[in-house]
Amino acid sequence: MSRARELGIAPGSLATGPNNAITDVGGVLVGQVTLRSDDGVATGVTAIRPHPGNLFQDKVPGAVYVGNGFGKIAGSTQVAELGTIETPIVLTNTLSVAQGIEGAVTWTLEHPGNEQVTSVNALVGETNDGRLNDIRARRVRESHVLQAIRTATDGPVEEGSVGAGTGTLCFGWKGGIGTSSRVTAAGWTAGVLTQTNYGGALRIDGVPVAAPPDAEPPSPDGSCMLVVATDAPVSARALERLAARAVFAMARTGSSYSNGSGDYGVAFSVARQPETLSPDELSPLFEAVLDAAEEAIYNSLFAATTVVGHEGRVGRALPLDAFRRDR
Repeated sequence: MSRARELGIAPGSLATGPNNAITDVGGVLVGQVTLRSDDGVATGVTAIRPHPGNLFQDKVPGAVYVGNGFGKIAGSTQVAELGTIETPIVLTNTLSVAQGIEGAVTWTLEHPGNEQVTSVNALVGETNDGRLNDIRARRVRESHVLQAIRTATDGPVEEGSVGAGTGTLCFGWKGGIGTSSRVTAAGWTAGVLTQTNYGGALRIDGVPVAAPPDAEPPSPDGSCMLVVATDAPVSARALERLAARAVFAMARTGSSYSNGSGDYGVAFSVARQPETLSPDELSPLFEAVLDAAEEAIYNSLFAATTVVGHEGRVGRALPLDAFRRDR
């Protein structure tokens, strides 16, 4: 396992943050729970907290962008209506969205200061890991979601076959969780975290990559969740445009955005200043998100390890030596 930059692949010209991760945006925390067993379970939970405080009482501006809506993203309509996010963003598998909601709601209700809260808008996204994971067993529990939220930390983020990416496939190869960040010339940071489980014709840094020779032809269907964080002072409308750029970056990697693909971008800002950037000032952030999302997708593939899952099906890791730029 590796990261794109360790192989000499670094999209764009902007610098990364110190961890090259979504957690380079100040205050952002990521927690993950990985579930693996010999009876075909390969799934988990990834939780992103925009800040370490009481998120319900201290909401962040946020937005959701729907690239292709063949998916289940709970809580998106209220985010679109009000332009705020009030719970951790939870990622899991398709049949565990309900447990994601339960965990986010329980965490919110038990938080000091929320004793009178009677309505919570949990934001939960998913991809379908049913090829490698015995998804019908529904092994994700509310306790796993709570564990991911409660143990979320800043700093480096584990990538590949972990958390909500444990059982995912991407272009026929093993996909997973990936992350990256960029810093604009004005000093704003944008970070992206991806859960990759989609298809098309894979390209790495513009070079076509064939599917595993011993695998079934990869389906164009599947899904991808992309979460964008920034410290730039931007409006909810601008955040929707940033979330869209994350989804657009999938095209650089060969996505065909098929009918059966659920492709969603979620974006939020941790900025506390009342002024917002004007539309003319957003272009550097668009560039930052596009490049960070592309690299996050590569990291999800390069960091992934081979997984033998449900009914002996294999999600094979990319052969890293084939991509080294220093050979």
